[in-house]
Amino acid sequence: MSVDVMVLSAHPDDAELSCSGTVKKLTNEGRSVVFVECTRGELGTRGSADLREQEATEAARILGVNDRECLDMPDGHIMHTNENIHAVIRSLRTWKPKLLLIPPPFERHPDHEAVHKLARAAAFLAGLTKISTQANGSEQHPHRPTRMLCFQQQYDFPREPDVYVDISDTFDAKMNSIKAFSSQFYLPDLYTSDEPTTFISRPGFLEEIEARALYLGSRIGVRYAEAYLAVEPLAVSSLSVFL
Repeated sequence: MSVDVMVLSAHPDDAELSCSGTVKKLTNEGRSVVFVECTRGELGTRGSADLREQEATEAARILGVNDRECLDMPDGHIMHTNENIHAVIRSLRTWKPKLLLIPPPFERHPDHEAVHKLARAAAFLAGLTKISTQANGSEQHPHRPTRMLCFQQQYDFPREPDVYVDISDTFDAKMNSIKAFSSQFYLPDLYTSDEPTTFISRPGFLEEIEARALYLGSRIGVRYAEAYLAVEPLAVSSLSVFL
């Protein structure tokens, strides 16, 4: 199978918080998108892995995502091992994305940084013919994404973004996909418990998500935007693409 875009993240809800406005624009345009999560988020303070699976399924439906895959790495302990690199290689060769969206290199959560490093290694090695992987009993063919972009998570990028995407028309879908994870955020009308308050479940966190989208939008003269870092230089065939 070949998809247009694969979003590789550490946990359920990472993609929704970071790049879901962009994803919804892509699916609205008829592009195929798959979410690949490295863990089930089983160490999360609130909710459970089973509940987050249900929430992730609903979020993907809201965004029009074509499919989801979990690589079943241990939450909180994603290591840069050959086993994990090969798991990502198999996923890349299964979905054959043209564009790969990945976490940034410097982040608050160590799993996010770990997935960035895994993605960088796997995306290169997946294109080598002498790296052998199998899926469903069959040898996989080499595949390397054409382009990789890093989405923004909690920390600011270490430099100015390379790409801004206008998500003004999909911002509501972005927020609805985030709110599908009602166990993780401050949504007292949808989820109540005596579980501890976390960094992302505190009142005001979702307002901060909107504030960032507003700020990024202001950089390009639109209402809301999401920003990306390019892993490799961006190229255009002609400056006419800007005309």
